[in-house]
Amino acid sequence: MPDVFSKKKRSEVMSLIRSRNTKPEIALRKIVSTALYQKGYRYRIHYKRLPGSPDLAFVSQKVAVFVDGAFWHGYTFKKIKGRLPEKYWHAKILGNIKRDKKINRALKRSGWKVVRIWEHDLIKKPHKVLKEIESALGSKK
Repeated sequence: MPDVFSKKKRSEVMSLIRSRNTKPEIALRKIVSTALYQKGYRYRIHYKRLPGSPDLAFVSQKVAVFVDGAFWHGYTFKKIKGRLPEKYWHAKILGNIKRDKKINRALKRSGWKVVRIWEHDLIKKPHKVLKEIESALGSKK
């Protein structure tokens, strides 16, 4: 299936997609800040010292948190792959999935806990997301 946009227009559209400070990321930070800051937890955003630059890194507790978009990270890939132009999107999404697994392995080998949150869970079930992060953080010393 050919692209509906010209090459120039596709480039323009894709340039508007941001990888940092996205709406889901900002929503996660708001939830975490209000609930966990009071309990004494501190985090860094886009922590470049770790593989994958986690969206949130609780350095003292060694917990890395990523917010993954359903499309970009392949949540429904098996369902929609037949409708996507194979030339570009299959390689792109499968590459993202492979990279996520590689980052998870590297972090776990370094003694970090990894929490991956789907963007739709963040919107529909914020309490579940918060509970998952708190569980990974363990008890505050």
